[in-house]
Amino acid sequence: MKIDLSIHSFSLWHHFAHIPGFGAIAFGELARDLGFSGINLSLNDTNFRHLGGTEDWRIDQLSLWCQDRDMRLELDTSGTDPAHLARLLRVAARAGASHLRTYTRHGGTPAQMMAQTVADLAAVMPEAAAAGVTLVLENHEDFTGPELAQILRAVDHPRLRILYDYGNAQMVLEDPEAALAAVLPFVESVHVKDHVMVSPEDSGGRLQVAGVPMGEGFLPIERLTQALLTAGLRRFCFENVWAYSAPIRPGRAPLEGVVLGTGSFAFLRPPFDPARIILDQSLHSGPELARLERQALERGLDWFKALLDQRGLLVRKPGQSTD
Repeated sequence: MKIDLSIHSFSLWHHFAHIPGFGAIAFGELARDLGFSGINLSLNDTNFRHLGGTEDWRIDQLSLWCQDRDMRLELDTSGTDPAHLARLLRVAARAGASHLRTYTRHGGTPAQMMAQTVADLAAVMPEAAAAGVTLVLENHEDFTGPELAQILRAVDHPRLRILYDYGNAQMVLEDPEAALAAVLPFVESVHVKDHVMVSPEDSGGRLQVAGVPMGEGFLPIERLTQALLTAGLRRFCFENVWAYSAPIRPGRAPLEGVVLGTGSFAFLRPPFDPARIILDQSLHSGPELARLERQALERGLDWFKALLDQRGLLVRKPGQSTD
């Protein structure tokens, strides 16, 4: 059985930041060389971040490159403002992207955030239908699984689905497997990555999540992947999140089954090996960060491909079907 395995541009964000000339096309070429069948590109700022600019020629160049090489394309943004999403949906359609990822940027109580997010998404869904692009709402350090599922039920549109991130439930102190169980009927795509927890005494007084190479953290990647495969998912996006960290969202308390310091929420204790985890990037030069990033990506990719191989799964190559 073949699956589609894309790679997210965040996986190489230090390459984009520190290697001259490394842009969207170079990222795509590297992704293809590594055996991926698609790319997810972040456009998550006013200058379309990893596209390098908002000009039409950049969008068209990327579209042509993906078409010529049969590489799947998905795009990322953030926020649910209807005017913003309508613009990015048109960009996604022009680029030939099948999906546009977003997440809420509303503040307030969870109930307030949910209500505002529902209103925004309901208003923009006709634009998604017209563009022929599926909007995927990510659990992005904001909502629990049941809260995200409630949003999907409230909007109730076939062009709105969920992007399940393997680790983001931790920022709201929710067990990743419980989060998946709540959203599984709505899941269209996923971000596969690995995390550890770092205790407040080891990270400047705050409880935080930190990214590590795939297979070197504490997330239940094998069980999550199997649950998704059993549900019929065949589209995965690999995210190398080495050198990433994020605090627990304010106001959230551990949900049922979550015990800090155990299981998925186990603490990694110092001394920290920079090849595995970096909490202070200022201690390393840009080229060194890029070098360690590439090593972490390749180490994690080898681990995940071995996991797929154990299940008899192959990554679709460009030009192949997933049958």
